[in-house]
Amino acid sequence: MEETILLVDDEEDICEVLCISLSDLGYKVFTAENGEEALRIFKDVRPPIVLTDIRMPIMDGIELLRKVKEENANTEVIMITGHGDIDLAIKSLKYEATDFITKPINTDALEIALKRAHERISMRRKIREYTENLERLVNEIFGLSHTIKTIASGLEGGTFVLEKGIALDQKAYVHQGWEMIRLSVERIKELSLGFLNYTKPTLLNYQLCDPNSLVNEVFNMVKHRAEQHNVTLKVETAPGLKALYLDPERIHRCLLNLVTNAIDAVIAEDSCNKGKEVILKTRRVNGWGVEYQVLDNGEGIDDGMKEKIFDSFFSTKGAGGTGIGLMITKKIVSEHKGVIEVHSEKGAGTKFTIRLPEKTQT
Repeated sequence: MEETILLVDDEEDICEVLCISLSDLGYKVFTAENGEEALRIFKDVRPPIVLTDIRMPIMDGIELLRKVKEENANTEVIMITGHGDIDLAIKSLKYEATDFITKPINTDALEIALKRAHERISMRRKIREYTENLERLVNEIFGLSHTIKTIASGLEGGTFVLEKGIALDQKAYVHQGWEMIRLSVERIKELSLGFLNYTKPTLLNYQLCDPNSLVNEVFNMVKHRAEQHNVTLKVETAPGLKALYLDPERIHRCLLNLVTNAIDAVIAEDSCNKGKEVILKTRRVNGWGVEYQVLDNGEGIDDGMKEKIFDSFFSTKGAGGTGIGLMITKKIVSEHKGVIEVHSEKGAGTKFTIRLPEKTQT
């Protein structure tokens, strides 16, 4: 992508020479004759680098530097100065100019100043990425800590009820306590295995596969559970889908996770007035090999929760989930160069969409 730069100088000859030099270096150059014109262009174009003369009519380079920094503190501003303006050049550094070069402008000096500007831009980007990664890690640790505390509370509560049942010789308490412990142990197992699957490197086992066959396999696996809870489970497959190269085991895991979550969502409904329904379908979409959809008519997901739906260890099931399932699902889809999205409105159900590219074999 071509870099943009704003060149500001009221001397036409110098401006023309610099335009040629900057174009030869690969820049798309915008020019202005004074600070006011430059500021208008800057607000419109937002170039990452500004190269400006210090002495100009209407608005000088120092004032332009200050206003550019007010608009965007990360913009790199290189000052052009005459030999008699060194004091002004040093003053510009106090206002966070990147560098200054003196007239007549030497090409090597110009390239060095531009290199320094790009190094600063690159450093800021790395710092931003590091900060974002650190924030994500903190959120993941917090989410994992919360999940572990919830499981521990379940174990503690179950142990208390079990001990009371034994002490009072009350079988009902014993059964209740044991069930609480059993569920907590299941969540520990789910979290441990899921975490191992999430963190270990994945080598996809690409195979030529009928996209509809995965849907039918998932349907056959979960239909009995759906029937047990009076959930109507439907499959709608698009005819004539081309076979795709994908990892069938992992995509099967993604679909199974989404369908299981959808069934859990409608089972949790308190209302008996509407039928519980989950639909698993395939569609043809331009530019993609297949689109999978998993729809339910549950209560939907709050907007605030939708933003966190694929975050580490965040679960829509509250204390009943670990959040690891959707983490793994997103990871698998991303490894296939696909996309996963969620659309939901409170009270109007939820739709998860997975799109996989037509060719994923490398």
